[in-house]
Amino acid sequence: MSQLFDTKALGKPRHHKRSATGYFAEVDEKGQEKWPRGDEATWKAGLRDVDADVPDITKSVVHHVQTSLARQAYNLDNLGAYQATALAVREDLIINWNQTQMTYTRATPKRAYYLSLEFLMGRTLDNALLNLGLKDKFKQGLEQIGFTLEDILDSERDAALGNGGLGRLAACYVDSGATCEIPLWGYGLRYHYGMFQQLIGPDGSQLEAPDPWLDNSNPWEIPRLDVTVDVRFGGHAEKLDGGKGIWSGGQEVLAVAYDCPIPGSDTKTTNNIRFWSARPRRGFDLQSFNAGDYERAVESSNSAANITNVLYPNDNHYAGKTLRLQQQYFWCAASLSDIMRRFKNTGKPISELPTYVVIQLNDTHPTLAIPELMRILVDEEEVPWDEAWQIVTQTFAFTNHTVLPEALEKWPVSLFQQLLPRHLQIIYDLNWTFLQSVARKFPGDVDRLARMSLIEESHGQQIRMANLAVLGSFKVNGVAELHSELVKTTILKDFVDFFGVSKFRNVTNGITPRRWLDQCNPALSSLITDTLGSRAWLKDLNLLRGLLKYDTDPSFQKKWAAAKANNKERLAKYIKDTLGITISTTAMYDIQVKRIHEYKRQSLNILGVIHRYLTIKAMTVEERKKVTPRVILFAGKAAPGYWMAKLIIRLIVNVAKVVNVDPDVKDILTVLFLPDYSVSLAELLIPASDISQHISTAGTEASGTSNMKFCLNGGLLLGTVDGANIEIAEEVGSENVFFFGHLTPAVEKLRYQHRYEPVPLEEKCPALAAVLEDILSSRYGEAGIWEPFVNTIRQGDYYLISDDFDSYLRAQSMVDDAYSQDPKKWIQKSIHTTAKMGKFSSDRAIMTYAEEIWNVEAVKIN
Repeated sequence: MSQLFDTKALGKPRHHKRSATGYFAEVDEKGQEKWPRGDEATWKAGLRDVDADVPDITKSVVHHVQTSLARQAYNLDNLGAYQATALAVREDLIINWNQTQMTYTRATPKRAYYLSLEFLMGRTLDNALLNLGLKDKFKQGLEQIGFTLEDILDSERDAALGNGGLGRLAACYVDSGATCEIPLWGYGLRYHYGMFQQLIGPDGSQLEAPDPWLDNSNPWEIPRLDVTVDVRFGGHAEKLDGGKGIWSGGQEVLAVAYDCPIPGSDTKTTNNIRFWSARPRRGFDLQSFNAGDYERAVESSNSAANITNVLYPNDNHYAGKTLRLQQQYFWCAASLSDIMRRFKNTGKPISELPTYVVIQLNDTHPTLAIPELMRILVDEEEVPWDEAWQIVTQTFAFTNHTVLPEALEKWPVSLFQQLLPRHLQIIYDLNWTFLQSVARKFPGDVDRLARMSLIEESHGQQIRMANLAVLGSFKVNGVAELHSELVKTTILKDFVDFFGVSKFRNVTNGITPRRWLDQCNPALSSLITDTLGSRAWLKDLNLLRGLLKYDTDPSFQKKWAAAKANNKERLAKYIKDTLGITISTTAMYDIQVKRIHEYKRQSLNILGVIHRYLTIKAMTVEERKKVTPRVILFAGKAAPGYWMAKLIIRLIVNVAKVVNVDPDVKDILTVLFLPDYSVSLAELLIPASDISQHISTAGTEASGTSNMKFCLNGGLLLGTVDGANIEIAEEVGSENVFFFGHLTPAVEKLRYQHRYEPVPLEEKCPALAAVLEDILSSRYGEAGIWEPFVNTIRQGDYYLISDDFDSYLRAQSMVDDAYSQDPKKWIQKSIHTTAKMGKFSSDRAIMTYAEEIWNVEAVKIN
């Protein structure tokens, strides 16, 4: 009798069982390793090493042109040459990647896993060539086959896997992890369309279009179609004795792994980011298709694919919230399953998981990993509840990235009940036990219980993800000294009182100098290397202090200024090529680039621009000749659902339209908003900066990392006493920073005065009142468009624009004077700033995590 086929399996993907990454070799009776299969000599004769000379490189590139792309010299364009080059470089990375993973498997060190919803990688080719030490040889090889490396590099599209500082920080940390030879893997999501491509409409509005960055394939990823995880949503959860449960039914989605090798600098260590892509557990429904129900035939495919289509879907509606929560659990469940599989392959008992595994939660997005690990341990591994919780709380560490209470993630309990019923049960049980402990320590303090509960009861029940992250982690860190102190004294004060201050610490953010100086600013990097005598500073950024002895040397200052001029010309060419606008290359370049948000105060900047514009127009011709010419550049994206941020972009664009055609300010003031900000655009903007603005309301910016990038490239800083600005000033000297504005302790008092003791704006800040009047004069478009923006300042002014405006103008005047009156002194300040930025290397930050939080040691790859 033939075997009956289960029709429910129709359309389900077929895949073989995943074999272990690496292996434990069998040994013979003498204890020597046995070759796993076939003839050892034949195998080893077929293995290759990393390309070492130009002929090997050209042979590899041409090989990929011929066999991977099926093209020839006759029909190869720059994009094709980029793809072939990338594939050749990827082969070199994979050789080191294999050796790295083999070493980790054999040595079984404690391994760190970095869970981040964003990895803003930027372009990969240039960074990979620099870290491999092969850039010059590839340049020669490509020239021999008729291409320039610069054209090839420009053909690469930015990976759309992140949005802002959170994702760029994660990318810097995995780079530093590999460079410092730390066993560190990242886990993220493989977004098909990224966040969005930003376009600017005719009226100045931000428009969002898909960013189909995968259309030309991604040569850097390694599809692991045999690495799959079933992820469940919905269904029914039944509680059993001892905290155990059974979760069944609902929808299952398949998580498929794609690996991205991360090379370290001047080392063979090549770590990994594993990105997950969502696919339907059951594929194309042929039976529905044949019945004419074409929509149902692809319904499950579309539903699954939506999970990893877009980064941060708009959550202004219930469907968007649902998709965001699906994204977060899908990623956490797949990553935890993969981590557990790898740990279990070591043969160690589950109780030793924290000895071999540490998981860093980058913000609250991966907090669901905590109840997911509890579910795995209790329901699948049958670990007793209390023992399981002890394992969990020794495995996770949590990085907080905000001091804004409104930015702390919360999810409706009803949504959890719909999508994650078993996790809701676990969270309720954890909360009950936790609140009993709080009540014992603080008897009768009902308000404290309400604040510390994992469940917020006030505006419909919501799960507080930050509270859960703190409860489930053995260490919690902020990302700048001020931020970490504010976290302990404001949003997490109750938890500090309960757990003690030792659980909370600071790790100031950092940036990788390989990308944010060597790669993006080759002119300055070459000057530094020639001056210091080696490239050792790229792995020990404190060596930049060796530049201090040259900061007043006329010859060195001239070379330094030439590097800056070269970068300005490069940026001006980009603007001419993309926007068709010619900008001066001798003016001061004043740049603010970051996510558009009210607390980051691009609004303050553009109001200052309007004030400058009106001031210049009121001058005589002779007075205008004394004005320091400025090119003021903005860039950044607003979240699609953030209406006020999008209105600020619209104002910036419309002000620029007026200013840039006004003959009264020609060659004195230029204002531009550069659309579709990305890592690659940042690599052009940052080296060209003379002054950069980091002007958040005091006490609102956790750290910032763009401030570090600008200062590392010799741009001076104009900012508030906030975030990492404070530590930068401590390092480079306050005389080299232009500070303004109220301090953090004054903020709440000022907000109170706005609400209960308001002073008319015309009396409080006449300069700002005149600017707002000008905005409503219809000079920049119909007045009604801008009224909501103007009202945010006149009514409440939560971000203290009116309180800081006069101080901001004074600081800008100081910048003008310093730049124009003593150019040599300005260059000295620039040199001094770069020389004192050693603290802000991400290598320092990652080693702090490894040594003081993770207890993870470096592993040398031979």
